[in-house]
This record gives sequence, C-alpha cells and structure tokens, in this order.
Amino acid sequence: MSGEIAVRSWVETANAPGGAFGIGNLPYGVFRRAPGKERPRIGVAIGDRILDLRVMAHAGFLRGLGEGLEAACLAQELNGLMALGGGEQRRLRERLRVLLEEGAREEAVLRATPGAFCGQREAEMLAPARIGDYTDFYASVDHATRVGRLFRPENPLLPNYKWVPIAYHGRASSIVVSGTPVRRPCGQLPGDPPLYTASRALDYELELGLFIGPGNELGETIPLGEAEEHVFGFCLVNDWSARDIQRWEYQPLGPFLGKNFATTISPWVVTMEALEAYRVPAAERAAGDPAPLPYLSGPAGLGRDAFDITLEVAIETERMRELGMAPARVCQANTRDLYWTPAQMVTHHASNGCNLRPGDLLATGTVSGPGDESRGCLLEITGGGEPLLLPDGETRRYLEDGDEVILTGYAERPGLERIGFGECRGRVVR
Repeated sequence: MSGEIAVRSWVETANAPGGAFGIGNLPYGVFRRAPGKERPRIGVAIGDRILDLRVMAHAGFLRGLGEGLEAACLAQELNGLMALGGGEQRRLRERLRVLLEEGAREEAVLRATPGAFCGQREAEMLAPARIGDYTDFYASVDHATRVGRLFRPENPLLPNYKWVPIAYHGRASSIVVSGTPVRRPCGQLPGDPPLYTASRALDYELELGLFIGPGNELGETIPLGEAEEHVFGFCLVNDWSARDIQRWEYQPLGPFLGKNFATTISPWVVTMEALEAYRVPAAERAAGDPAPLPYLSGPAGLGRDAFDITLEVAIETERMRELGMAPARVCQANTRDLYWTPAQMVTHHASNGCNLRPGDLLATGTVSGPGDESRGCLLEITGGGEPLLLPDGETRRYLEDGDEVILTGYAERPGLERIGFGECRGRVVR
C-alpha cells in the first residue's frame, strides 16, 4: 500500500500510515519551545514530535560524528549544517535513524533524557536558515504557456524560454515562515493617471524551494554532474504576487514591488536522501523542442534528475471558518512536470560565476501541469475566464482579506513510505 512503513520507529506516531514524518523522512527545522523566551535550536521532525539536536549533542548521542558536525547541530540555524558536505550530513542522518528505529538499544536512555523531544503543537517554528539570497525560477512550461497566452495569444512563450532557465532575483528580507500573516501590499495600479492603492489582484504561487548546501567560490561554476552535491534539501514556497502591481511595473526590468512584499516558506527542510526513492526522469520535451545546451545536459542524476513530488493548494475563507468547513483544495500538481530540473537550475545560476552560499533559496516558480486541476495560481485558474467557485458558494478571481492559502506536499508511491513536507500557510490581512 502507499505510505507503508518499511522501518518502524519506537516513536509510535511516526508509524501512522500516510503520516508526513516517518523515520524515512527526518526533515530539519528550527524551533523553540517557549515563544520569545528559549533561544532557537535545530530539530528533526519524527511523527508528531521534534527531536532537539542541541540536547542530543550535549547528551553525547552525536559523539564521534566530528567536532564540526556537532558544532553545526548546536547552532540556532541550519546554515552550518548546510555548509557541510553530503558525507557528513548522511552520517548524521544515519545516526538519527539508528537512534529512532524500533528496538534501538539507546531507546530507554533517549526516552529518559530531559528535553530530548518537544511536541510539534508546543513548538514555535522559525525560518530554518539565514537566507542570504533568494532566486525564483520560471521552470514550469505549462504555467509559462498559460500565462503567456493571456498576454500573447499567438506566441505565448518568448523565444528564450526553452533554451535558458528563466529566473528573477527576489527579496530575501521578506521571506517569512508558515503561519505569518501576509499584509495586502500597496503599489501603483495602471490607469490614467496610475493610482497608488492596495492591490486588487493578490495571488498565490505554488512552488518548491531548494536550499543550497555547500556553495561555490565567486568566479567558479558548478558542473551539472556536481549540482546536486550543492543542494541540502527542499521546502514549500508561496511566492505571493500582486498581479495588478506586477502587470504595470514588470516591463522593462521584470518583477519588483508586485513580488517582494512577502514570500512564505514551510518550516521543514526535506533532505535529498529522503527523496532518493522518488527520483524520476525529467519531463519529456515536446517534439521539435531544442536539446539543452551542453552545460545543461549530462548525467546529473543518471537520467533520473526530476522528483515525483505532489503539491497541493487549499483555500480557506473567513466564511468557511465561520461555518466550520474544511479548506477547499483548488490545485494538485507535480514537480515531475517541470521543464527544468533542480540540478539545471543550480548549474545555470552559477554558470556565470555567481557564488551561491549555504542557506541561499532557489524556487521553481509556479508548479503547474497540463491538466486544469494542476493550475498553480489564480491567474491561471481565472485569468480571462470564469471565477473560481468554492464549496460554500463563494467565488474568487483573486484573494480577499481573511483568505488563508495552505500549500502541502508529499512524495508517495506503492510500497514506499510517504515523505511529507508539512504545511506552508499564510492568511491575507489588510
């Protein structure tokens, strides 16, 4: 069955069928128990609990892994752990698996260690890393085609799209963790003359983000075959967009105030190792599409360079909360449909010698697929057509105040443990 637990944990909630955080996942995050009092610490999600790596290190459970790795686990952010090579990260992950497996000889001692675990409900989740730079790609050809068709019906894709991974440099300072309210931005709207007011076309974007691990020196490139060695792990990203502000300002230099007011990320970072079993070949290119240039082609993942990750969007309105209704799912897409792979994004980003650093965030851009159910933003769902009809009878062309957008993600396959990403939530406020 899908979500089957191959290796069980003595943390019983980690064995729940279809759960997000089984022993095969072990994602990293940053949390504190007492909001505003305890200093941040690195944790690992296991079932409905968080394993505190600071306590683990002080109690000697990480002894023998090396001083650098132990020091990274004592930090208040993941950047130090991200900077270490994949070999050290894998050693830590394997140690944690051994400690948490059913029948582990350290179970009794770990159970009795004060503060080793914290309930997820009792934790305040923080941004997992100090994000120095943020780059957002445009890697879904289905999204690019649908949006392009709204403005250029006869020629939706620009000539460079199938040759080069398009991206823009976003604003790192306004990246917020799941649960942070998102204030409706103000800006110039088109008119004669333009009007400065609150956006009337606020949208979400369903995206997958990747955190850079070890970086590269300024002036050096990252060959495609080495690109994944520079990826620490993945999270969910909602790159909020004020479409009316964006539409007025984006020419000639691209996204600016319509994008940089907020970007929400999920708190848990799922590692490359956890997703190894969910590798798939990159999406097949349409007949007549150009082959990637040599620096963007080659054996990065031995023909399995994409990942089979399902991403979903749900919307909960103020009225739905009042009626006690569940959030309404409005999209289900999959990262296997992306035109450009994570490795290609990393390689292209550094192809001019740009220095990537541990904790830098790269996002895919809106993840959409060929079907109507996989349209990853409201611009795609409602642009030029009927508004979105919600289960309570409300309609939406764009988000209204009080609306909460909930992104979720998971990798799932028959016979394999489900790998969950948790939630990426944000509620619109005035």
